[in-house]
Amino acid sequence: MYGDRIAIDPAVRHGNPIIKGTRFPLEIILGSLAGGMEIVEIVKEYDLQKEDVLAARAYAA
Repeated sequence: MYGDRIAIDPAVRHGNPIIKGTRFPLEIILGSLAGGMEIVEIVKEYDLQKEDVLAARAYAA
């Protein structure tokens, strides 16, 4: 489900998972969700798509 949205490349951000096509780390999305932010807020705050946030959540699960 998340393979088309998540990238892991040792040459980018030390191999930490990011949103594909960006350098935006999943840890920020997941931290924001854990902190109580709603998906809509994260999309607006970080200029992402809803599917990016859902992919990050699925990856973490």
